Amino acid sequence: MSAAPQLAVRPETEPAVPLTPRWWFRPVPLARIAVFRTIAYLFVPVDVFLTTAWVKAHADVPTEYYQPLLIGRILHLPTPTHTVVLVVQWALVLAAVVAASGRAPRLLGTAVFLLYAEWMVIAMSYGKVDHDRIAYLVALAVLPTIGVARWRDRRSSQAAGFGAAAILVTVMLTYFLAAWAKMRFGGWDWATGSTLTRAIVRRGTDLATWTLDVAWLLPAAQWAMLAFEFLSPLMLLVRSDRARIGLVLFLLGFHVMVYAGVGIIFLPHCIAILSILPWERLRRARAVAGPPPVAVPAGDGDRPG
Repeated sequence: MSAAPQLAVRPETEPAVPLTPRWWFRPVPLARIAVFRTIAYLFVPVDVFLTTAWVKAHADVPTEYYQPLLIGRILHLPTPTHTVVLVVQWALVLAAVVAASGRAPRLLGTAVFLLYAEWMVIAMSYGKVDHDRIAYLVALAVLPTIGVARWRDRRSSQAAGFGAAAILVTVMLTYFLAAWAKMRFGGWDWATGSTLTRAIVRRGTDLATWTLDVAWLLPAAQWAMLAFEFLSPLMLLVRSDRARIGLVLFLLGFHVMVYAGVGIIFLPHCIAILSILPWERLRRARAVAGPPPVAVPAGDGDRPG
């Protein structure tokens, strides 16, 4: 059988300009997607039982408190009764665990995306909407479109390239639109005000409270944060594996620093960031190491043919 049309093994000779059609469909190794897919799906039970364990409590909340998000109203999604919440919870976890194995990637991947989207509607339809899940949700949406991908897959795929590009753009927009929101609602006073001071006073850890005694430090950090968020589109220029690793370390380091300071962690967003890493290098490193040498009986090497 011939290879699927989406597959490509010929490397590009010229860099693609960000957000052009060629950039969106630049082939990406399927092994990268396979490893990230496993991580993304195995995070689902962690999120359901640990990160957003509070969502299950909505099973016992009076249904009149349910004010569905726009998507819930458009699709006429069911009101979260006790039965609905438990069915969505366990169906989501089971589908994600099986999908992490790589089996039926389109069918199970689509099921995971739809069930997780419903889980988020149940979570965010009671007055609290988080902004740290959009990149992860986009990741769950695009993974089923890529199809079969294995950890040791040597092929590259335009479908994989589009999926990786969609996640990267969404990760970038999470930061850029955060800066836009700061300007929309707070203006430049956000950077010159006491935003971080208030956050540290309310929930600062021992690692951060000392910054309250340094007058210039927190305003400078606010300016630095705005600069980083407004410059986030530059991450679309990243191409080399080394630059990808550096970008991921920088982004994750930023979120670890925030968590260490005020106890806030955007964990689903951090999972989406992991899609940037060149996971296929794990296979390359293993191939370079190679299997242990096999002893050859004396004299065999001298025999012709």
